[in-house]
Amino acid sequence: MSRVRLRFTKRAMTVSFIVPHRNRCDLLEPLLSSIGRQRTSFNGETEVIVVDNGSQDGSPRVARELGANVISLSRNEGVSRALNRGIQAARGEYIVLLNNDVEISPDWLQRLFADLDATQAWFATGKLLNFSERRRIDGTGDAVCRGGTAWRLGHGKDDGPLFALPRDTYFPSATATLFRRSFFDKVGLYEEAFFAYLEDVDLGFRAAIEDTPGRYVPEAVAYHCSGETTGRWSAQMVEWLTCHQLLLLAKFYPASLLAKFAWQIIVAQSLWAVLAFSRGRALGWLRGLGCGLRRFVALRRGSQSLRAHASRLAGVLTSTESEIAHIQQQTEWDTYWRWYFKLACHPMGAKT
Repeated sequence: MSRVRLRFTKRAMTVSFIVPHRNRCDLLEPLLSSIGRQRTSFNGETEVIVVDNGSQDGSPRVARELGANVISLSRNEGVSRALNRGIQAARGEYIVLLNNDVEISPDWLQRLFADLDATQAWFATGKLLNFSERRRIDGTGDAVCRGGTAWRLGHGKDDGPLFALPRDTYFPSATATLFRRSFFDKVGLYEEAFFAYLEDVDLGFRAAIEDTPGRYVPEAVAYHCSGETTGRWSAQMVEWLTCHQLLLLAKFYPASLLAKFAWQIIVAQSLWAVLAFSRGRALGWLRGLGCGLRRFVALRRGSQSLRAHASRLAGVLTSTESEIAHIQQQTEWDTYWRWYFKLACHPMGAKT
């Protein structure tokens, strides 16, 4: 088994790679090997931390054999908790968060560092391509519509010039992103009420409120085996997504925005229900709805200060919704977004 060794030149710094993980020890070798192949122009220390969420397949042993430090949790405490444990334990001035089902290209870190140096952004994220179909986009950053549902921009589309332009963003995907540590000092850690899914969107809302933008760097390429850990369209995934979409509304939308975007919220959440039912996941959706409604008031009560920025949040949501519309207009419409923009009366007058 190969071990993780990074070689830097020039100026010194410490970079901490953090990987939340549960079972699937077969994913660790390709990921950690891709970390070890990084070429950069920086001189300094690196560490790789695998936060193991109660694996039962020998993953901690495999991670240590591959040169990673391991934080072993006795049970599955969720993605957000694992990310936070890793960030708290990390020594680096720079934090890299990676899913366990990702491989990063050899110049990935170098490209992101170069953009951070040039722009002084708070974080940088690159282009995610589908691991099996490498001309197909897995995601180019996240965006949220006014109705409170999120999309990995470009997901499922063919790669091309549309995804080749760098841009500012407030939404750092936890799949593969480089952060300045000071970002977490300012914005805070991941919301542990979000066991898995949309924890990075929650972080993006707070980044928007604090005005701590990052960058999308298309030249920094990684490959993602989406859904390898939790399963594609599993009942558990649908339950978490349904619940957490409601919790995003509870946490960040003041009463004025709930009223202003009421129709868009009804459309977005209803279409999500239709999509879940069409995939045979009615029970997962119903469980998520119940979970979200039970936790709505308590989370809203504890996050009042975050809802004091209605005009700023409205502007960010309108802008990111326009990003979704632009990509959909330039490519083949996804059914969900076709109907969302038809019914939600998008101000751009999107043609479907």
